[in-house]
Amino acid sequence: MIKPTPNPPEVDSTSPYETLDSKKFHEAAERALDHYLNPLLPRKPLLKPNTRYLIAPGIDSEELLADACETLTSAKTMANDFAGLVDGSQRHVLLGIAQLIMLGELAVNRVLDNLELKAEAPAVA
Repeated sequence: MIKPTPNPPEVDSTSPYETLDSKKFHEAAERALDHYLNPLLPRKPLLKPNTRYLIAPGIDSEELLADACETLTSAKTMANDFAGLVDGSQRHVLLGIAQLIMLGELAVNRVLDNLELKAEAPAVA
């Protein structure tokens, strides 16, 4: 009688760490599994942050938001002024950019208002 399947292959009893390549492969497999199955492990950042333009760590959030609001106001003014110098579709693009800047400015202003309201709210005892 003929068997429908061949005999199973013989089991290799060698350790997965026999060679340096197999150890590297095992370590890489462990890193990949940890990456996908254990996302809470601390990871090294992929890119080193550029420290050319660094905001000092101790600056208050409200101060940063106020500065962002002033920056957005300046950018909106520049875009509107420049839109007055050009014609046609470029003018429409610049006015659209100015409007997007204005929307960002409104969002920052809302956050500042919310911070002020929380600071003025009386403490409930």
